[in-house]
Amino acid sequence: MSSNNNSKDEYQQDGPEAREIAKYLPYFPFKGIPRFYDIGGFLYEPAIFQQIVDIFTVRYRGLAVDCIAGLDARGFVLGPPIALALQKPFVMMRKQGKMPNTVSSTQYETEYGSRSGLTVQRDRIQQGMRVLIIDDLVATGGTLSSAITLVKMLGGIPVECACVVELKMFINPPKESGLPSRTELFRKLGHDHVPIWGLISEDVLTLEAQLPEGYVDDGEEH
Repeated sequence: MSSNNNSKDEYQQDGPEAREIAKYLPYFPFKGIPRFYDIGGFLYEPAIFQQIVDIFTVRYRGLAVDCIAGLDARGFVLGPPIALALQKPFVMMRKQGKMPNTVSSTQYETEYGSRSGLTVQRDRIQQGMRVLIIDDLVATGGTLSSAITLVKMLGGIPVECACVVELKMFINPPKESGLPSRTELFRKLGHDHVPIWGLISEDVLTLEAQLPEGYVDDGEEH
């Protein structure tokens, strides 16, 4: 794998590797939204999962990062193998009430509605530590913004937010669309200096899941 400073640009969003991986990311009607992208598709394929880990490792090997923070819960699946490959500590950012000795961010909004703040153990991020934040998908940016807030609360430096899937429709939608703007949210919170990178966008996520007869949207949140 490359370790030079150009490694960050080696893989482009929706590039040939991303398009191949997209074949293993079906979408379902779930939690009241028509396109819920299921990472279980690529987790079931070891070679594809390994390819994703390798891509993220190449991208961040040449970047000065002190630790990897993964978001509850799918960031816990993606973050640890990337942290191991980079030989960096892994830090969990969890929902409230799940870990001892924590600090908490304030309530935030997602595409599913309001959420209580994320938490992180207060001794895991030290002053000046450079933190890479990892999750499976970014849409409105609410969860990532909560994670960025936590890093800053403890004196850390959020270097970048990295996701397998980025829904570009939320970056800066026209006002008449009624969609929340991730750009405006980050600007309002003072997070607009923190870049977000997604390997795959909705432009190439076209695989509709084959639903069994009698399929029911049984997601807990609607």
